Amino acid sequence: MSSFLPEPPFRHDQSSRIGVLLVNLGTPAAPTSAAIRPYLRQFLSDPRVVEIPKAAWWIILNTFILPFRPKKTAVKYASVWMSEGSPLKVWTEKQSKLVKGWLGEQGHKEVLVDYAMRYGQPSIAAQMDKLKAAGCEKLLILPLYPQYSSSTSATVVDEVSRVMAGYRNQPALRTVRSFHDDEGYIKALAGRVREYWQTKGRGNHLLMSFHGVPRYTLDKGDPYHCYCRKTGRLLAEELDLAESEYTVAFQSRFGRAEWLQPYVTATLKQLGKANTGRLDVICPGFVADCLETLEEIAIEGKQDYLQAGGKDYHFIPCLNDSPLWIDALTALTKKELSGWLLTDNTAIDNTQLCTLSRAQALGAQN
Repeated sequence: MSSFLPEPPFRHDQSSRIGVLLVNLGTPAAPTSAAIRPYLRQFLSDPRVVEIPKAAWWIILNTFILPFRPKKTAVKYASVWMSEGSPLKVWTEKQSKLVKGWLGEQGHKEVLVDYAMRYGQPSIAAQMDKLKAAGCEKLLILPLYPQYSSSTSATVVDEVSRVMAGYRNQPALRTVRSFHDDEGYIKALAGRVREYWQTKGRGNHLLMSFHGVPRYTLDKGDPYHCYCRKTGRLLAEELDLAESEYTVAFQSRFGRAEWLQPYVTATLKQLGKANTGRLDVICPGFVADCLETLEEIAIEGKQDYLQAGGKDYHFIPCLNDSPLWIDALTALTKKELSGWLLTDNTAIDNTQLCTLSRAQALGAQN
């Protein structure tokens, strides 16, 4: 018996479309232990996220983490939950709608844009099925992780590949690996900082906080650390900051193993003790505010800094729906779709493609 999913018969009269799927990490459906437990189980069961022998990790996960951590995490989620839902889901959905609208305004009606979460809902599988059912014969997967890592960008590709393996009629596929040094992304970050400084004043030092990963990943060839450093340097150059005016550090350490350093918590305490005065903090590795930025950095980070002697602490929001970022994300999408977008911005239906060459079809449309 075939293992491929059933599909409708191929239609020659259906216009071919292009699908763009923006993918972020994920979120529980609600700020409750009951909703967080299955989300954490899915997230922490990914072998790219936790590189520990499966049998040993199963015991740790089910004995020491899942019975206790969801309750503590639920309190944190509740402190940042928005009326529309999880901040990460709210901002990611807005980004997809704005990019779709902007592409449409530019005449690219053949491009459908949606979003998915690697863990939780809406799932990558469900959203790929949705785009495929809408007639998308070409698909661009854009992980919203600026800096490539095996535990983020690569696991998105793993899941996309798993879904593709079940299709009889597979769409053409492209994936975005990294955009850590994309000019539009860097300018959007700088614009976010400048906008904040114009309205709230400027601090004495800028801390750039990136999500951490275990130190051994760097030794094993993961480029994440280098990409974060490059993003930090490019952002500092765009803001015309001297080396003494900013610091790059890594947050969200988990477990006892060594992670990328310097750690954000230790850095905040050092800056507080050093009478830094006002400290501004931005999280360049997150394109949308989420638990890690709104609770860990904006709330817990502030406490760490002030308790260490710091005088004033300002968290600069993530890119979210800022116009510069939406422009940059749209431009990045168009660049990655190069060769797929139709020059006259209209779709060619399959009837024409069956009877004409691509060049003839394009000429017939003009």
